[in-house]
Amino acid sequence: MTAMDLTGLETRPSQVWGAVRLVPLVRPAPVEDLRLHPRILGDGPSVVSVGPRAAYFSYIPHAFVADWTDDGTPAAAYGTHLAAAADAAAPATTALRFHRRMARREEKHRLRFLPLHMALEGYLALHFGGPSFAWEEWSHRALRSGLSPRAEQAYTGAEIPGLADALRVFEIHPGQCGVLFYVADALAAVFVVPHPDDYRVLHPTLVQDLYGELVHHYALLMPSVQEFRAHVADEGIDSLAGLRAAAGEQERAWAAFHDTTMAARAAEQDGTWRRVHRMGPFTLARFLPEFRPRQENHIGEAITDAAGRTVYLKTFRLSESQVRRGHLLDRLAAHDWHLADTAAGLGIDEAALGLRLESAGFGFLLRQDVLDGYRKRAAPRGQRSRR
Repeated sequence: MTAMDLTGLETRPSQVWGAVRLVPLVRPAPVEDLRLHPRILGDGPSVVSVGPRAAYFSYIPHAFVADWTDDGTPAAAYGTHLAAAADAAAPATTALRFHRRMARREEKHRLRFLPLHMALEGYLALHFGGPSFAWEEWSHRALRSGLSPRAEQAYTGAEIPGLADALRVFEIHPGQCGVLFYVADALAAVFVVPHPDDYRVLHPTLVQDLYGELVHHYALLMPSVQEFRAHVADEGIDSLAGLRAAAGEQERAWAAFHDTTMAARAAEQDGTWRRVHRMGPFTLARFLPEFRPRQENHIGEAITDAAGRTVYLKTFRLSESQVRRGHLLDRLAAHDWHLADTAAGLGIDEAALGLRLESAGFGFLLRQDVLDGYRKRAAPRGQRSRR
């Protein structure tokens, strides 16, 4: 399965607001036996227990609750849980919220999970234990604590210029079950749900989601994107039926524009999967990309049915620096954290690899004398004798 399988979803004409482009995704037939609804958690920071002596800390404004049936009969959405009025009137404080696990079964056919944070925690946990062999180059901290603590930066949708306005103003299409979110025509995120009613309820949560550094910068700095404009020639049209047919042809061409030049890129994202929870006939999983430098890379999570069809999908586009960090960790792990072998696999020398690790924020993994030696070897010849 590819990381962003959009089979069974049809695109509709996009809507543009400045640098933001939203492409609606419509299901000809909605998924009836799985339903999603939000649970509002509040604006305070949250701590999630993710393992023995390990915790995930982030801004988590809402959870998703999934209800399903085992026999294919329609499932009813349980309903949205809103914050109490007393909470809304309370003074602003920084109260921590604690959660048990990223995904937790509440009843036999109900699962609460923290959308997108499952994917982000999977990225932060990438080779989190650190070196698998005690090679002499690694620091005592690396061998004792691995990559702990590990942190990455993200922006809420409220900080993405134009996104809140676009979500408020744009039309929600009949049958819409998802959206492709582009900034400066770079794919920023994909969001898919089982049912149109679920999408209408969850549509506002997009402004509370987390987005990568690249998405924020593109929205802030890039000019407005080109909008597809329909054109109906008046020659040969002499009836309402003819006008209706010409308008339908333009609408199909409008949607095909996204299918061929934009949405097709979503299906090119291959990744590695890890199952998080089994939900009767459905499977909740998260995925990581292949970490290809200078290419589009997304992390995310999905729910698939027994036939492998995607019924829920949420992705997060990594910045180039995040891709480099993932790529370096993957290459180190593939070579048992042996620096010389990893450098040879990357086609560089060991000193260059050491400096790449430092620029990626992993300099603490190396012994200080080893890192100083790499800097000396990499310095220009005329600077080596300076004091």
